[in-house]
Amino acid sequence: MSPISTDVLIVGAGPTGLYAAYYAGFRGWSTMVLDNLPEAGGQITAMYPEKDIFDVAGFPAVRGRVLVQELKAQADQFPTQYLLGQQAVSLESSTDAPAVVTTAGGQEIHAKAVVITGGIGSFRPRPLPAGGGWEDRGLAFFVPRPAEYADKDVVIVGGGDSALDWALMLQPTAKSISVVHRRDKFRAHGSMITKAQDLGVNFYTPHEVTALRGDESVAEIEITHKKDGAITVLPADAVVAALGFIANIGPIADWGLEIQKRRIVVETDMSTNVPRVFAAGDITVYPGKVPLLSVGFGEAALAINNAAPFVSPDLGIFPGHSSGDAN
Repeated sequence: MSPISTDVLIVGAGPTGLYAAYYAGFRGWSTMVLDNLPEAGGQITAMYPEKDIFDVAGFPAVRGRVLVQELKAQADQFPTQYLLGQQAVSLESSTDAPAVVTTAGGQEIHAKAVVITGGIGSFRPRPLPAGGGWEDRGLAFFVPRPAEYADKDVVIVGGGDSALDWALMLQPTAKSISVVHRRDKFRAHGSMITKAQDLGVNFYTPHEVTALRGDESVAEIEITHKKDGAITVLPADAVVAALGFIANIGPIADWGLEIQKRRIVVETDMSTNVPRVFAAGDITVYPGKVPLLSVGFGEAALAINNAAPFVSPDLGIFPGHSSGDAN
């Protein structure tokens, strides 16, 4: 596998990473975005694509998936490369040579600067206890392509915002939507539950999933009432396990970075203690840090511009105003 070279490698394809990719392209640099998830958008795509977000400047409210689409379109004005579904596992970096990041699949990426925007780090879905062997046979943990659920009986397992997000997103086109939660009370906002009920979403509480059945793919799901033990069988062409994610900073913890409570310590220019390596977004910590999406966008711009001495020293840190000619 031949090494790949790029001016800037961004580790993390969430909103902060996508904005960093735009800014690197705006500065005229080649850019690669690496992420462990198969889709761009980070936590938004994986957990709450239909949720309104209120802290993005210029938008009274913006739907999560719409924000990701627009951020990606903004980044894709420039020749941004994406390496998705691959985890960064090792880093070597010095002031004298480009940084080398290696993925779990053995791909080497050589970059003049690295910007880590991994949010909460890598995260994996919490497993559905009764779902062993059903992944890719009707069981999924998030819904990147809602159209695939049209005219299907869909069962969503979970009680948080993401479970209700999926229910509200799929309800207009699915044959039926059922939400199964192991507790009487939901963590999701009450207004979301009321809206889903008004739309005809079926709720089963307190129930837990005890079996999935079918031949090549799931056809039905068995749920058991946690108090009286009554068993109910629901038709299920698809099951979405929205049980949250287990976050882990993962291999980044071994990269020689200064870490404080699973966060990367940065200076005011977003630089880390490792040469050529910067960080931005929720994965960073410094005095006065506020973990807001809007703050992450500003940090992305700071990180990219302060990487200039490593990427194109002749250009300087200040990028010029974006209201001018971007070319």
